[in-house]
Amino acid sequence: MHRQTLLALALILAPCAAQAELRENIEFAVNGGVSLTLDANVPDGPGPFPTVIVVHGGGWINGDKQTYVKPILPPLTKAGFTWFTINYRLASKAHFPAQQEDLDSAIRWVKKHAKEYKADPNHMAILGESAGGQIVSLGGADYKKDTRVQAVVVLYGPHDLLHRARQMGTVGENVMRLLDVPDKLDDATVQKLRAASPITFVKKDMPPYLLIHGTKDDKVPYELSVSMCAKMKEAGASCELFTVQDGIHGMGGWEKLPNGQAYKEKVVEWLKNKLSK
Repeated sequence: MHRQTLLALALILAPCAAQAELRENIEFAVNGGVSLTLDANVPDGPGPFPTVIVVHGGGWINGDKQTYVKPILPPLTKAGFTWFTINYRLASKAHFPAQQEDLDSAIRWVKKHAKEYKADPNHMAILGESAGGQIVSLGGADYKKDTRVQAVVVLYGPHDLLHRARQMGTVGENVMRLLDVPDKLDDATVQKLRAASPITFVKKDMPPYLLIHGTKDDKVPYELSVSMCAKMKEAGASCELFTVQDGIHGMGGWEKLPNGQAYKEKVVEWLKNKLSK
């Protein structure tokens, strides 16, 4: 058979893979003199598509839009979401609430530019891991009128900074840098810890949350997600906790666990359900 005929036949028989365009380093805000950029995954097709804004961790002092969050991006792409992964000001450049202001800027920008990226501004979620989990959890709970989203996914996020400080007997270096406080639980520090803790702002009309946490996390204890979910349910809000048995801190450490990939399927399934029209 002629080579060109074989090639054409192979293309016809090949399974159709989901296509998407990755657009990188797009400025979405200049806050505090710092240029903030994002990467955008735009699916093929007319859209609009359910949308996810992804926020990286790194203890508020490390990382960027392509570190730590990489394991969750391919499942979102394969599932046909428009997604954005964002930079925010780290604690070395700006103290809290700068990080919340940057998330708010990203949400507003995505809503304003939704058509350009085939995003659906009315079916939008925010997803964060570790320190990024605290940022999205607080953003979802203490939302403004124009930054409300329809769903929040938090992977091993510290929802209660005050409880954690009391538990450890120290504020902790990273939180001290984030909040610009001393390692002393005086009234001023307690007030700032409460203001940065998502659990402080739990209320009935907050969006539904999916919390994902490993039972052997030695950096952000599993119990913080248990407590957050319990308080949300007590308030009449919707929360689901997905437990990664024996999971340590970070998605990368889950790869070799039995059923260690199940969280990816859970995230996609849950987001599709919550962001369905």
